[in-house]
Amino acid sequence: MSLGLRVAMVLVGLGVFALYALGAVGLYLLLQWLVRGAALGATAAVLLVFVAVGAYLNYRSGPARLVAGLEARELPRGRAPGVYRRLDRLAAGMGVDPPPLLVADLGMPNALSVGGPRRSVVVLDRRLLEVLTVDELEGILAHELAHIRGYDTFVQTMAVSLVRSLSALVGVLLLPLLLLAYGLDRGLAWASGRPTRGGSVGEWVRLGAVLAVGLLLSMFTLAVLAYSRRREFVADARAAEATGKPQALARALWKIRRATESMYGLRSLLYTHSEDDYRLLSTHPPVEERIRRLAGEPPEGRQRQSRLLR
Repeated sequence: MSLGLRVAMVLVGLGVFALYALGAVGLYLLLQWLVRGAALGATAAVLLVFVAVGAYLNYRSGPARLVAGLEARELPRGRAPGVYRRLDRLAAGMGVDPPPLLVADLGMPNALSVGGPRRSVVVLDRRLLEVLTVDELEGILAHELAHIRGYDTFVQTMAVSLVRSLSALVGVLLLPLLLLAYGLDRGLAWASGRPTRGGSVGEWVRLGAVLAVGLLLSMFTLAVLAYSRRREFVADARAAEATGKPQALARALWKIRRATESMYGLRSLLYTHSEDDYRLLSTHPPVEERIRRLAGEPPEGRQRQSRLLR
């Protein structure tokens, strides 16, 4: 390569880096302006409104999407009049509209609820109707109604939307650094006489940005999952109060646990777990702890738990 061509490519490299650096500085100044003074409040307000609207739309469309995704079918009242009588009584006592009862194949015995007090559905795995008594099924229904009454689906939808929005915001804030690193890579590539080669600086910075966003997402996800596990205890307590039969709910939880002992996979994170296979990423706490709380005993208690399951 001639000296003149080499000098020209170095100059081009400097120019390329200068253009990227100028763009990075401009973006940084724009972001700095957005987070100062009145602009910060306006930006935060717009972000919160965007998150709230998105979460509300997902929440409102949740029942329809759940039914479509699971291919659930409504359980006719004529086939289970006793179940519906108990459902109506529980719903009236807990201040919610009686939700439609749908039956689907959830992969393992379980029940799911989506929606709020005035618009919701409850989906039952068809195996629940086979393994639970009417009293036990009533406890499960009361548990799902407690979730509906507590707006748990809406809160969790809002939390997930907020996590995604915050992750995107962190990505935007890191954009000037990414732009600068990519410009450095392209400038060095031109200056070295190999403009088509990839650079390492930009890749390392991009990897760091991905890890930073991933760490933030993981922290908030763990917080949401911890909240979900706490809400399971609250729903158990409200269900026991509504039915007056904590032992029936405890037996139902134990039967569901026994029926799912050998079932694992991605969906298993959503269901009940024993203390032996309890996972930090689970949405539900260990079933033994739930039963102990229904028995009104301390976490280490065992005797009353065994009596409650008889």
